[in-house]
Amino acid sequence: MDNKKDMLNIGNKVFKSRLLTGTGKYENLAIMKKCLESSKCEIITVAIRRIQALESSHQGLLEAIDWKKYWMLPNTAGCSNAEEAIRIARMGRELAKLAGQEDNNFIKLEVIPDEKYLLPDPFGTLQAAEQLIKEGFTVLPYINADPLLAKKLEEVGCATVMPLGSPIGSAQGIRNEANICLIIENAKVPVIIDAGIGVPSEAALSMELGADAVLINSAIALAKDAPSMAEAMKKATEAGRQAFLAGRLEERKKASASSPSHGIVTA
Repeated sequence: MDNKKDMLNIGNKVFKSRLLTGTGKYENLAIMKKCLESSKCEIITVAIRRIQALESSHQGLLEAIDWKKYWMLPNTAGCSNAEEAIRIARMGRELAKLAGQEDNNFIKLEVIPDEKYLLPDPFGTLQAAEQLIKEGFTVLPYINADPLLAKKLEEVGCATVMPLGSPIGSAQGIRNEANICLIIENAKVPVIIDAGIGVPSEAALSMELGADAVLINSAIALAKDAPSMAEAMKKATEAGRQAFLAGRLEERKKASASSPSHGIVTA
């Protein structure tokens, strides 16, 4: 596969890697940096509210990362309504500027009022997306695997749609395969599977289904050997993408011999 030709296009940016990673839950910044390197990712998410609150796990984060090497994807994690998400997104744009990325208008939009199951609010997400697009943001919305909502967000101008495979941090894998396939089939923007991936086989499956990228945080950060898991996720993402482009063998109801039936030598 020629990676130079198979690029990921989001807004006006082009990326080689189809694995996005997060910056939360790592034991320390040194391990996080090793994981970023092992994953060969180019886009990393940063929770704006956690930076703002100076959570212990995020102290020194901005200084620890080489922002000339990685593209920041600020996210509105912790926002429970559209108004709050819009306000935090504006802070995220300023955060990217502080990191030296003056032209970075990317925002991962999360509106999550549900503290128990952490499921995104479709109405608040759409409302916030419409306003942020008017303000020039490149919006990447995190959503349930809802094909109708995904299409509506695309129509209002979102740069991607990011359906969950299963609840955040659950490691349940791809539990919404049928709906995700519908989203992929109908989307004209990149589809990024976000949340629920626990092992590399699930990252590969996401890509085999035709997703354009995956976003993985907990499965890497909380692994016993986080840098090794980051590398495994990189390989799985690449393998799944290559398999999708190669075109899989169609499933059959009956067996089909791998050797030809004609020309068999008889006794």
